[in-house]
Amino acid sequence: MTKTRDGRARGRGGRLPGDESLICPPLDCGRTGALLAGAPLLAGLVQLPAASTAAAAPGEAPRAATDTGPVSVSVDTLTPSAPTEGDTVTVKGTVTNKGKQNVTDAHVGLRVGPLLNTRSGIDTVARDSTDVQSAVGPEVGDKYAEEFDKLTPGVSRPFSISVPVNKLNLGQDGVYQLTVALSGQTSAQQWEQTLGVQRTFLPWQPDEAATKSRTTFMWPLISTSHMTAETASDEQQTPLFHDDDLAEEISPGGRLDRMVALGKDLDVTWVIDPDLLASVESMTERYEVSGEGDETVVGSHQAVAKKWLTEVQKAVADKDVVALPFGDPDLASLAHNGTSVTGSLSHLKEATDVASETVESILHVKPSTDFSWPVNGAVDPSIVKVATSAGADKVIARSDTFEETAGLSYTPSAPRPIGGGTTAVVADAPLSTAFQGDMTKASSSTLAVQRFLAQSLTLDLQTGKRRSVVVAPQRTPSASQAQTMAEALDALQNGTWSEAQGLPAAARSEPDSAATTKVPPASSYPSSLRRNELPKATYEQIARTQDKLDRFKVVLSDQSRVVTPFGRALNRSMSASWRNRQSEAAIYRSGIESYLDGLIGQVRLIDKSETKLSGRSATIPVTVQNNLVQGVEHLVLRLSSTNPTRLEIGGNAYEEHPVTVSGGHSQSVKFTTSANANGRATVVAQLYTQDGQKYGEPVTFDVKVTEITATVMLVIGGGVLLLVLAGFRMYTQRKRAAARDAQERDDDAGEDAGDPQNPEAAGERLTQEPGADAKADGLEQPSDPAPDTAPENADPSGTGERVDR
Repeated sequence: MTKTRDGRARGRGGRLPGDESLICPPLDCGRTGALLAGAPLLAGLVQLPAASTAAAAPGEAPRAATDTGPVSVSVDTLTPSAPTEGDTVTVKGTVTNKGKQNVTDAHVGLRVGPLLNTRSGIDTVARDSTDVQSAVGPEVGDKYAEEFDKLTPGVSRPFSISVPVNKLNLGQDGVYQLTVALSGQTSAQQWEQTLGVQRTFLPWQPDEAATKSRTTFMWPLISTSHMTAETASDEQQTPLFHDDDLAEEISPGGRLDRMVALGKDLDVTWVIDPDLLASVESMTERYEVSGEGDETVVGSHQAVAKKWLTEVQKAVADKDVVALPFGDPDLASLAHNGTSVTGSLSHLKEATDVASETVESILHVKPSTDFSWPVNGAVDPSIVKVATSAGADKVIARSDTFEETAGLSYTPSAPRPIGGGTTAVVADAPLSTAFQGDMTKASSSTLAVQRFLAQSLTLDLQTGKRRSVVVAPQRTPSASQAQTMAEALDALQNGTWSEAQGLPAAARSEPDSAATTKVPPASSYPSSLRRNELPKATYEQIARTQDKLDRFKVVLSDQSRVVTPFGRALNRSMSASWRNRQSEAAIYRSGIESYLDGLIGQVRLIDKSETKLSGRSATIPVTVQNNLVQGVEHLVLRLSSTNPTRLEIGGNAYEEHPVTVSGGHSQSVKFTTSANANGRATVVAQLYTQDGQKYGEPVTFDVKVTEITATVMLVIGGGVLLLVLAGFRMYTQRKRAAARDAQERDDDAGEDAGDPQNPEAAGERLTQEPGADAKADGLEQPSDPAPDTAPENADPSGTGERVDR
């Protein structure tokens, strides 16, 4: 007990004995609370100097207009979240003295404030939830409080208060302000006062509502991009992850593990990025993770991945499943910065086409693919146009950007026909943003749950119309945020004013004719979101990489080994998860392009040095090397002469040959050349695809032509002439000698004929060798002339390549 300034004893809550009548019915609490709040205010005006002096005690600054007080009050649990008749409300929490003075004769009590019948009123109370200056209503009876003799600075003390709901004097259905307040005194202000409060909300709908809201809660399974475009050269194409963070998310207690464990018992619509499922499925087999430098390590979370996928399959069975385009592309960035880049929209179409097949093959359920979800549900005409370009005819927007313009006094139903057969499904912003922020503290989580339920009940009580309400929370809730969402949704689905509904059913429900159907203009798009969009350079790099991929794939014998991993990686490059991570996004895109460049470079021409051509014609070999695992085909190798008047190739300026090279092999292609003049000629070897597109870098080399020249012919001719002259001289000399010999023989014969003692002389001439006369007469023929080609040069060959002749 404390004493008033007139010496009378005062009970808790500042009530004098016999003041129990101040506990008023809820409908009168506002008036009574104002009177109670006004009494100390008037006293303060009368004793202003004294109060000011007390407030300016040493060590403490004067309080601001909105004062949180020196004591912090946290509400860690409030059960049940939405009580009904016969329940007992239990509030547990902690009080902490954050001031510099002891707090004495303190107690924590509950105060029920007036009925809050507007959603904006709920927001106002939540914004000023710790302000001790605002009227907080009368305190519930003395027995429903917890006392503290002293609170030392920096010390926290727990409390627990349980009150039967019938003691709270709740009246008509609706949301009541519930305040947990600590009252006490300090050495500087030695009278009882409110030193700390925490306001929250108590939804009160004890009976089943006549008209229940149909609430759709989107439960997102989305992560950031983890897989690269790179795969190993083995048969299974072992994938490479740029990190192993996904394993942490799906491991027990991880974010995605909690999302599945909590969502399986709730009536929700699962909104899934197929990339997440494909990535986890890749982890069920052998996979690798980038390490330091160029090193990789083998992943070891196969069992975790298999278990998580099994749990997802169980959780989504018989539930509504919506598949987003593969990689969850950022539709707003694409609309604002990508449509001017050729081919950007085709990636969205590919991502949409592959979504259904991916989800169905892994989860064995048929998903809906006709929903698109821009970041934060912010839309403008260009976003809607892009979002529906790939076949989706329902765009999930949010009410804080798709605002009502008709001045409705209630929240209209979610679906809005916006023309062209497209429906905007407008999620409720207060409900969708209720679980953002740090939910690791029990007090933050509890306050978020109560605020969510308060907004939901107030929305339901706005009108007797049955409406469809959609909740689209943040894309990647943390584990603590997921826990808070599950607690709120469990309380809602077990409550009395709402019933669950799937997203497809919500989109098909009857729209409110009074609701706006006009898409907000581009000028109303939030600047905070625009600043974080993927820039135009993103789509230019993606287009450049796609162009290289298109030229590369046509030469492959098995295109799927390259087209599929690169196509999915380019989809990931457009993901909304890259927002606020521009440098990481640029590194990821550059990694894709550089890896593709490396693969393209595995099929190349071998460099050639200078080639010598010693003759009028020869063949020149050019080698194509294929270091890929698979074979390449549909390539054409062209060898061109830059000076065809000197050196022709295939009788023209160039010659082409088709090329097919098996994986890991080389192939040499020979080209026929003919020289027309001496000198050096430059030739260029270039690979082309069959449609005439250049492939890879060209190889340029020189051909040195060394034909037989006129000077050489003169030298050879002079040599032949000398040989002929020498032969003629020898012939003349032999003829003269033969004539002398014949004359001598005639002379000897004449002498022998006149000598009867020598009869053999005549017989010797008769037996002379046939043809001897012919020789003697000079009828012998010279040898065949020398060939008209010079002998091969016996000198050492030059440094250039030799060619086939």
